Amino acid sequence: MKAGNILETALYAEDLEAAEAFYTRVPGLEVHSRLAGRHVFFRSGTGMFLVFNPNQTEKEESAHGTRGRGHVAWAASQEELDDWLQWLEKQGVKVKDFYWPKGGRSLYFSDPAGNSLELTSPSLWNIS
Repeated sequence: MKAGNILETALYAEDLEAAEAFYTRVPGLEVHSRLAGRHVFFRSGTGMFLVFNPNQTEKEESAHGTRGRGHVAWAASQEELDDWLQWLEKQGVKVKDFYWPKGGRSLYFSDPAGNSLELTSPSLWNIS
């Protein structure tokens, strides 16, 4: 057995309205569904990006009952990274532009809940 592509990834934020506003405005994700006070789900490429309110999911028997900051990285071509940098700065997002010693580049920034977000070329992982 071998796992395939990641179908979904999840982060946690207590203020779901701020999360929804950020993720639709900054990375331009499309809202798939929401349940007030519990979650907001977004389409992200061929997968799903989930944001849960830990204050609610910790009370449930679901496997999504956790809290704390997390990390997610989206794929962007080397050619797109300069455009992303300009876009993020235009949106008032503080960005760390990081060049890896063996090649590759990552743009790091945070969402309103303090989660670590990244845009990087898949070539960083030798993925085309």
